Amino acid sequence: MARRAFAIVPAAGESRRMGEPKLLAPIGGMPLIEHTLAAWKASRVERVVVVVRADDEPLKAQVRAAGVELCLPPVAPPDMKTSLGWGLAHIAEKYQPADDDLWLVAPADMPGLSPRVINALLATVAEDRILIPTLGGRRGHPVLLPWPLAAEVPRLGPDEGLRDLIRRHDPLLVACDAAETERETPFADLDTPAELALFRERHLRSP
Repeated sequence: MARRAFAIVPAAGESRRMGEPKLLAPIGGMPLIEHTLAAWKASRVERVVVVVRADDEPLKAQVRAAGVELCLPPVAPPDMKTSLGWGLAHIAEKYQPADDDLWLVAPADMPGLSPRVINALLATVAEDRILIPTLGGRRGHPVLLPWPLAAEVPRLGPDEGLRDLIRRHDPLLVACDAAETERETPFADLDTPAELALFRERHLRSP
């Protein structure tokens, strides 16, 4: 059976630094989250699972309209690590991944996310290795991980996150410069109003 690849999109944050629900902020006539999900949908991943707070009705409606799966934790996740845990549990219960399957993760607030970079990672043969894309030598997202490492997420310490898990497993850097030549900042995530305004100015015209 062919290896399956599952994308997890942690989207349960509260946009405190942005001061508004940033994933619904318009960019080029579409909500930010729609740009991110469009990249995942254009890639070769098998399933896209978006982790959203159960009480976030506007975002849930947007994700459903995009035609991807929702994961709704019963308690709002306090951080990205907890969101990842819920997303991984959702996939494990529904799809029973095999040890040779894969999972990928990138922040939800990446409207420049590149399906070409995603596919370049999926096309890289690296037995049981974590893969991190680079452009011009700079690391970015998404990160690709072998499915067995999903079991280590719940065991991370209180002050640990995905970066700590990655450091423990000797990740392989994958140069994606040949795959991505169209987007200026595919690794940009948007946390502040200034970053959002700059992205709009550089890449798209928004209303």
